[in-house]
Amino acid sequence: MNRTDRLYAIREELRRAGARGRTAEQLAATYEVSVRTIKRDVSALQQGGFPIWARLGRHGGYVVDPDATLPPLNFSEAEVSGLAAAISAHRGEPFDTQARAALAKVLDGMAPPTRLRATALSERVWIDRADDTTGDARSRRAVEVALQERRVLSLRYRDGSGVVTDRRVDPQILASTRGSWYLVAHCRTQDALRWFRLDRIERARLTAARAVDLPVESIGAPPATAAPVADL
Repeated sequence: MNRTDRLYAIREELRRAGARGRTAEQLAATYEVSVRTIKRDVSALQQGGFPIWARLGRHGGYVVDPDATLPPLNFSEAEVSGLAAAISAHRGEPFDTQARAALAKVLDGMAPPTRLRATALSERVWIDRADDTTGDARSRRAVEVALQERRVLSLRYRDGSGVVTDRRVDPQILASTRGSWYLVAHCRTQDALRWFRLDRIERARLTAARAVDLPVESIGAPPATAAPVADL
């Protein structure tokens, strides 16, 4: 998540939190950044005129003016609980942070009674997230940005045999199959298309170089059970 998206997400998270507010530590954990970064972001929002106050004391944190709200949205509690379940099941996977920010916007825009019913229903849906198939969060964010902004990635990758190599790749597709997430990319080192399992990427860094786009059909045919997330 880039800084602009994070600023918007923090704003919506604080709106949704209402009088309870959120501490810098809670926000840092949610958006996977440091407390210092959160404090800088909140300061930027305040300087931009968004009404955030720092509440002191044992129950301190950041609180937003309750008047800074969106008009109610026409979602049912079942629809919102379905979104929450899907996003929770996706926790720690690609674009997870952005999905949670989108859900916060939906909750913030709902009428309070419906939001309370949606929250109560969501509390009755449990998901076990014991398995991590995406590896380091910082590397995952770099992969997300590279795919979104079409930039070359510098990878340090450990293959199935434990051999570690450094590569520069053009990201093409994020794919989930057989219980793992993969970055499908053109490897400039080998001049070939390769599948990199996200939990084996030891380091991913963005470069300024523009990634080369390959036609999706040239990457190969997906399994019969697979489809892009756009095909809902």
